[in-house]
Amino acid sequence: QVQLVESGGGLVQPGGSLRLACATSGFAFSRADMKWYRQAPGKERELVAAITSAGSTDYADSLKGRFTISRDNVKNTVYLQMNNLKPEDTAVYLCNTVVFSTYWGQGTQVTVSS
Repeated sequence: QVQLVESGGGLVQPGGSLRLACATSGFAFSRADMKWYRQAPGKERELVAAITSAGSTDYADSLKGRFTISRDNVKNTVYLQMNNLKPEDTAVYLCNTVVFSTYWGQGTQVTVSS
């Protein structure tokens, strides 16, 4: 079955960096588009970044320049490098893919606070 398992979240000070990972299994990862979303308390889930099977990337306008999505088709893993983190980046970050059905990971908590 399809599995998405996020890791790498934690508590970081403003201006710090984190690298999230989403390890996948159960589908042809190299042929799948992958996305990172985030959801803050009381807010709607929002798209953070996307990467196609060919490696093309796209980002939420407000995050361009600070976040970088990448993928490793050998490890079947998608990454989200987050730099210059701000308190408003605090959220649960979730990995997503659509392979006939929509699949989500369980999420990883990112908290940006001094």
